[in-house]
Amino acid sequence: MATVKEVAQRAGVSLGTVSNVLNRPEVVSEALRTRVQDAIAELGFVRNESARQLRAGVSRTIAMVVLDVANPFFTDVIAGAEELAERHDALVVMCNSANSADREARHLRRLDQQRVLGVLLTPVHDAPSSALSEVRDHGTPVVLVDRGAASATGQASVAVDDVLGGRLAGEHLVGAGHRDIAYVGVAAPLRQVQERLRGVREAVGGAGTVHVVDATGLSVRAGSQAAAQILAGPEQDRPTAVFCANDLLALGVLNECVRRGVRVPDELAVVGYDDIGFAATATVPLTSVRQPRELLGRTAVELLLAQVEGRAAQQIVFEPELVVRRSTGRRARA
Repeated sequence: MATVKEVAQRAGVSLGTVSNVLNRPEVVSEALRTRVQDAIAELGFVRNESARQLRAGVSRTIAMVVLDVANPFFTDVIAGAEELAERHDALVVMCNSANSADREARHLRRLDQQRVLGVLLTPVHDAPSSALSEVRDHGTPVVLVDRGAASATGQASVAVDDVLGGRLAGEHLVGAGHRDIAYVGVAAPLRQVQERLRGVREAVGGAGTVHVVDATGLSVRAGSQAAAQILAGPEQDRPTAVFCANDLLALGVLNECVRRGVRVPDELAVVGYDDIGFAATATVPLTSVRQPRELLGRTAVELLLAQVEGRAAQQIVFEPELVVRRSTGRRARA
């Protein structure tokens, strides 16, 4: 790979002139700029941005550590983060913790060593890990994404009111006449999942019953398995509606209903959460609680850059909204 020295020799200029063309082109005459740029093109020179940032002690890389890279929810959040980061000449790189605390810790320690500009993190656990504390202690800004800070301790965060989201789903189902509702989540202590359960329970109250079904994960396959469990009993004993902790679970429930010939929503109404792109295009378009996914990503980058500039950390909570589609399009059976 060509070096700066070789570019300078080819262009017949000093190393300082090449450096100015790369970093402060406005101070170099047009003729010299053209000579240097021609030499760069001829030699195929690519600047070592990592080395430059390391020397300067400043990075333009923002790392985002997500729970599940396969979940389209996080894809949309990252798209929003990238949109704003690009406006500030920053790059977003993604790491997948795969819902593993150990893997999350390894990512955080490596990113700390890389001296990234900041970290956007959807943590595996609510309590701050030692790795997260180390990153913050070393002066790297961290913003929690899709997770509110446990307390106002100076930790920036951007989240959605998941209790309200669960309540919206519950009120919709109760309003449609459903009194026996299954909630499909996971046994793992994920705050989002527990808060959505709390919200649906508040909405149903004494008007009905909410049965909790613990899925093996938050995937389509786990949703299909949960649906098989729900549909295994006699029809008269089944719930009339299912509220899922995310859309992937809900899509799995829909798939299993189609496979078994269970009509949605005539025999079973289904509500998801997140309103990912696949929700509207499912075999039976899915009613879902919409999170502002791209807005979460953009706001997370805003909060991170604010910390870089020395401003105080903020905790921001958005409100979700219910998008009603065919998967809940009837009143429950009597």
